[in-house]
Parts: sequence; structure tokens; C-alpha cells
Amino acid sequence: MSKTIEEFLSPKQEQLVIDAIRIVESNTSGEIRVHLENCCSSNPFERAIEIFSILKMHKTKLRNGVLIYIAVEERAFAIYGDEGINSIVPENFWDSTKDSIQSQFIKGDFEQGLMDGVLKVGEQLKQHFPLLDNDQNELSDSISKS
Repeated sequence: MSKTIEEFLSPKQEQLVIDAIRIVESNTSGEIRVHLENCCSSNPFERAIEIFSILKMHKTKLRNGVLIYIAVEERAFAIYGDEGINSIVPENFWDSTKDSIQSQFIKGDFEQGLMDGVLKVGEQLKQHFPLLDNDQNELSDSISKS
């Protein structure tokens, strides 16, 4: 039986992921979002790009937003980084981040998979986009759902 977005993370697990996002973002000007939806009618990466736009993640000042998109029923996910971060991370970074998340998802540990992904992305954001004195949180840290 497949999960729905309501069953994917418990409220406590969801809060732990949000807390991880907040901790990571306290060290960088970068922005991370997680988006859940029940099903994806297209390729997950293409859908991640659509959601990225819907969430207005392309409007960050330094174009350093990263979206972790999950289609729960299909058991599919994608990671999309805006041009600022995508242009400077190592070539295999997105694939290795996806592998980190997937290794936990395979075990059914969705919370840990998301936290591993958030922390790994956070390391790159901190390295390339350190926190600025006048930094403002440009995007919500909450997990969006549709």
C-alpha cells in the first residue's frame, strides 16, 4: 500500500525536517524547500522545475534556492537547484545528494533521507553562499504540499 502526503511524515518528523532547514539556513544565504505531493503526472524532475517556479524560488537574490520534490505515491523524487548554486557545485553533487536521500528512503526512513539531503545541500550552500550580515530569509521553511 502506498503512502499519501499526510502519511509520509508524522507532524513530529515534519517539524524535525523544518528545524534542519532552519539550522542550515542560519549558516547560509541559500534557501531550501521541500515539497510533497501525492502523485506526479509528468517526469519528477520536470515537475520539480514547475513547483520551483510556483513557489517563486527563482526570485531569490543570489539564485541559490534548492528544491527537494517528492511524489509520494510514485515513490519518486527530484532535486532542483537554481542557476546560482547549480553553476558552482561539483558535477556529481546532485546525483550524490539524491543517492544519500534514496539510501534512507529505501529503508523507509523518509525523515532521515530528507534531513540527509538538507544537510548535504546546506554544506554546499554554506561553502559557496555564506550567511551575509544583512541576510533575510527569502522563502518559507515549511514543507509545502499540493
